[in-house]
Parts: sequence; C-alpha cells; structure tokens
Amino acid sequence: MSEENLSLLKFLVVEDHDFQRKALIKVLQSLGVQNITEASDGMLALEHFCDAQFSADVIVCDLDMPNMDGMEFIRRLHDIGAKTSLILTSALDKSLISSVETMTRAYGIHLLGGIEKPVTPDKLIEMLRQRKQQATRSPGPKNPTPEAFIIEAAKLKLYEPFFQPKVEIATGQLKGAEALARLRNNDGQFIPPDVFIPVLEKNGLIDDLTWIMLERSAAACLEWQRYPSMKDATVSVNLSLASLSDTDLADRLTKQVITAGLDPKQMILEITESTAMTDVGHCLENLTRLRMKGFGLSIDDYGTGYSSMQQLSRIPFSELKIDRSFVSDITLYPQRQVILASSIDMARRLGLKVVAEGVESIADWNRLKELGCTMAQGYFIAKPMPAADFVQWAAGYTPPQ
Repeated sequence: MSEENLSLLKFLVVEDHDFQRKALIKVLQSLGVQNITEASDGMLALEHFCDAQFSADVIVCDLDMPNMDGMEFIRRLHDIGAKTSLILTSALDKSLISSVETMTRAYGIHLLGGIEKPVTPDKLIEMLRQRKQQATRSPGPKNPTPEAFIIEAAKLKLYEPFFQPKVEIATGQLKGAEALARLRNNDGQFIPPDVFIPVLEKNGLIDDLTWIMLERSAAACLEWQRYPSMKDATVSVNLSLASLSDTDLADRLTKQVITAGLDPKQMILEITESTAMTDVGHCLENLTRLRMKGFGLSIDDYGTGYSSMQQLSRIPFSELKIDRSFVSDITLYPQRQVILASSIDMARRLGLKVVAEGVESIADWNRLKELGCTMAQGYFIAKPMPAADFVQWAAGYTPPQ
C-alpha cells in the first residue's frame, strides 16, 4: 500500500497509555498517514463522533482502558451506526483477543483484525492491505434485486454452479470441487446467495435450486472425466431441507445422476448440521439410502451446529467439513489448532475424510498438513469459478509448494 493511499485515510487512535499512543502515531506517520486523531479512552473517542463533520476510515483501538474499555467502545460504535474499519491492539492473551474479534463481527463492525502489542509497521501494513483489497472488490448491485427476478430465475433455471477446487493436502492432487450456486442479474452483476436463498426459501423454491444444481453439477463432473488428471474427481453439492423431506429423494437423485452418465460415488452431498437436525425420520431414511447407493455424505460447516457429535453418531457420513471460522489464520490462534486437531483425530478414528474450508494462506496449508487434514478448500488454492474456467484452471494446476 503506497504512502499516497494511506495519506488519504483518516485514522483514530484510541489508547490510554501515553507512550504507546505516541509510539503508535509515529508508526502510522512513518507509513505516510497524515490525518490522525487521538483519544485516551473509549469515552473521549466517542465524543469525536458527536461532531457531525468527524469521520474515521480506520480506528486503531486498545482493549484494556479506564472509563470506557475497548469492548464498550465497539458496542457504542455499533449503536451509533459508525461506518469505519477497526484494528484491535492488546497485550492480552490471544484467546481473549479472538473473543473480542468475534464480538466485533457480531456487532457488524468491519474488523480488519487484532494485533498483539507491540504494534509494528509490518503488522499494520498487513491489516491495511486487507482493507484495500476489500475496497477494490467489485461492488454488488446498486439497487436491491426484486424478488420477482429471483423467483423467475428459478423457474427459468438461470442459476449456475461455480466450482471451488478441493485438493488433497498430503499429495497436492486435485480431488474434486464444490458446486456453489450463483445468479447474475440483468446487468451481469452477481446477486449474493444470502440475498436470493432467503427469497427462494420463503417462496418454497429452494428445492428447485437444489435440482438445478444437482443436474448441472453432474453434467459438469461428467465433462471432467474426459481429462486423465480428473477421471476420479468428485463434485460436492448442497442438499436443502426441502429435498431431505422428500421420501422419494434417494431414488429420484440416483436416477438423475445415472441418467446423466455419472456414477453416484463421484458425487458428494453436503448437509449442514442445522438441516440434519430437523425431520429426523425422513432425513435418516434418505441419507442412509443415498449412502447405500454410493453417494458420499458430508457434514458441512462442522462445529457451528448444536449437536455435532450426535449427528456423527446417527448419520452415515463419509466426510467431515470443518467450517472456515476454525481454519482461517489458524497459526495465530492456539485454541483453533486444538479444536482442529481434535476434530481431525476424531474423524480419522471414525474413518472419515476431513475437508478444511477457508484455507487462505500457505501458513494455513502447512499447519493443516502437520495436523493430518485430508483436503483443503479456499482462496489459497482458487476462488469459485464457472465450469469452463474450472476445467481450464485444472489443466494448468500445480500443487502448492
């Protein structure tokens, strides 16, 4: 990030220790920051926001302060609807910083990350680089997407699968991909899944999306079989609650996949923990029958549900997929490493493959390799891409070094 870019940003430094505050300001100035406001605690920092002319692009905030600590300050930022990016600084234990990071995201504050003191230029640059990357990403639609378009898109089968690679960590070999639903509006911009999925669920059309994805993902996977390096590649597709409630699901799905020319063992069906907890009778009947017919079953977002171990004990899963919240930046969080190690060991004892989502760096990759994780998925390997691009990417793929 250039000095010119940083010189345009407004910073607010909130730190009660005079020496550390001055030192932090000097570090920012050494990076080219010109507009810096300072405060010795959260209460004084909030007073700046009483001025209608005041704004802060980035707040660098300590946690342990008198009068109003960092946690209350973050809550107050949420209450006043402040639009800013936040960097946390603290000499506290990493686990405490991690808890405050989670709290910050829960309040909807744009968090760049947490830094253990002392704050160095390199640590700050890394955080600010993230802000720049997020700011340069393509914006979403300027206007809310009409529900009518989302509904019509399901009827016209306008939804398309994008594929994110899944790579075996021990060998670096490409083993398959997960199909993720995408929808473009009339301007060619993508409509986020968290926008169209609730609309489909509300209008009873989520099952339609499931079958569109199953059909097109099976066809795409069959196309992969033409390439020697991908003849055994699998495709993972999410199953909706509506689909699992259909007692004819297993037979219908098997027929569709076989008709497309794909062997059921080359398709993995991903079920979220919350989905698998509902309508237990129908779910167990369908999922057991699907496993009998050769499909793989993956428990998705493992660790985010309410009864993970109960699900593993009663559903014949073949794969455990660990949620990205436990994977990203694992080298920075000892607690996450303990949870990961335990989950991987348990899965190995149960004979399950383990897929880690949200792998975003070589450090994540190397630690997962040390822990014995089976497969990785995330931006470190590749972003989701259209079917044609995925085939082209796979042709030029080289394992991470």
